[in-house]
Amino acid sequence: MSNIEVKQIIKPILSSDGAGVKLKRSIGVEPNYFDPFLMLDEFGSENKDDYIGGFPPHPHRGIETVTYMLQGEFEHEDSTGAKGRMSSGDVQWMKTGSGIIHSEMPAMSEGRLHGFQLWINMPAKLKMSKPDYIYIDSDKMSIHKDKDKKIKIIAGKFENAEGPVKGHNVEPVYFDVELNEDKEFDFKLPSSHNTFVYLISGEIEIGTIKHDQVKDSTLILLKRGENLSVKAKTNAKFLVVSGKPINEEIARGGPFVMNTKAEILQAVQDYHNGTFVK
Repeated sequence: MSNIEVKQIIKPILSSDGAGVKLKRSIGVEPNYFDPFLMLDEFGSENKDDYIGGFPPHPHRGIETVTYMLQGEFEHEDSTGAKGRMSSGDVQWMKTGSGIIHSEMPAMSEGRLHGFQLWINMPAKLKMSKPDYIYIDSDKMSIHKDKDKKIKIIAGKFENAEGPVKGHNVEPVYFDVELNEDKEFDFKLPSSHNTFVYLISGEIEIGTIKHDQVKDSTLILLKRGENLSVKAKTNAKFLVVSGKPINEEIARGGPFVMNTKAEILQAVQDYHNGTFVK
């Protein structure tokens, strides 16, 4: 079985989105996407001015957004009438399908806010499907814990712990791993999947081939293989995310991701003439 090695190490760029929320963007810049993943943002600050503006109402079509809150609280509201509050450790997995208009606003005026948003592409056959949600409360999340590591499972399965996202077309894996110094995280993945590790804190080594130093807030794109091995040089926290490529043409226009430019123009027209939400 082939070992999974490092393909590319990417330091995120500092950016902002919504109403001035400061963030670090690593997918959605270079590379533009890593099929089926379209964007990855890390947002986090103790300064309320960096996040207080939040993400006022905005549309999406043709993608899934996965928001994972490590610390802080967000209030969510959308055009389907759904409302909710995300707290530390919660996950909201939103399939935007044919179209949704939603807002994500901080439910706090001070303190630390920290989290991630991942965009996953949807295949052509599902892009115009009905919007759908999976909410994962932190206290209901499956966790594997031993003397070397702690793994929160959002999607996929690690030993006896399994995430709630099942029957998904890209067969996703989404783990939050805390690994003790000098210990290893080993996991078997399908060789068909594209996989990345996002290091949140600490320093790690991946695979058997020597690579440049990987430390804090770094995206590591991986080559395809089956055996993933991560060693912690210090106590480390990182995400492991993997999915089966969709292998379709991508046309992107802001918050819309479709297969053709004509479909993007249609999404814009639908939004402006009031027929966007079905």
